[in-house]
Amino acid sequence: MSALDTALHGLRALIADGALRPGDRLPSEGELCERLGVSRGSLREAIRMLAALGVLDTRHGSGSYVSELRAADLIGSLSLTVGLLPMAGVLELTELRRVLEPHAAALAAARMDSETIERLDGILSEIEASDDFEDHSRLDHDFHMTISRVAGNEALTSLIDVLRSRSRAYRIPDAHDAAELKLHSDAGHRAILRGLAAADPVAASAAASSHVAYTEYWVRQYTDVDD
Repeated sequence: MSALDTALHGLRALIADGALRPGDRLPSEGELCERLGVSRGSLREAIRMLAALGVLDTRHGSGSYVSELRAADLIGSLSLTVGLLPMAGVLELTELRRVLEPHAAALAAARMDSETIERLDGILSEIEASDDFEDHSRLDHDFHMTISRVAGNEALTSLIDVLRSRSRAYRIPDAHDAAELKLHSDAGHRAILRGLAAADPVAASAAASSHVAYTEYWVRQYTDVDD
């Protein structure tokens, strides 16, 4: 195990075991280096890595502190690496979305209010009226994330956001295929909204599952996957 790995595992163990709790300031570099048996350079690199992942909060002139360790925040930090995935990875993420987004839609159907239904309807009207890819991507994301937020589980919302972060940036190169996808996507959105408006978790979940499945179909068409 490298010195950096030793420092990382040591810091993680201190946090996981409760020796360092959310909001606690890390001990001095000298104390940590002695406790973990690593150099200051390795310790500082480990702190930087954990800060990038949202585990630590480094404050200039004050030191490093354990973050609140909220599940949603830690999951959200995955977007740093998920955005680098090739299309084969996007396919795997889409398969995960087929599990999570129907569940979010079912939860949201039981909690949806009329004001949010109206807002979602307005978003869909904008999507249907636009042929601009950037507008469509932004509005589509807004539609689905609004549903996820209504579901009431911040960790679930954060995970769906991460999974969608890579696929929403992908543009289907063939204009005819893109138009067909949009046509079915618009219809799928309306089916989801009908289920939500009817406060029907089963209908909302089924519509969301079908919607993501169709997206998955097109991702497969443009992905070279080894069987």
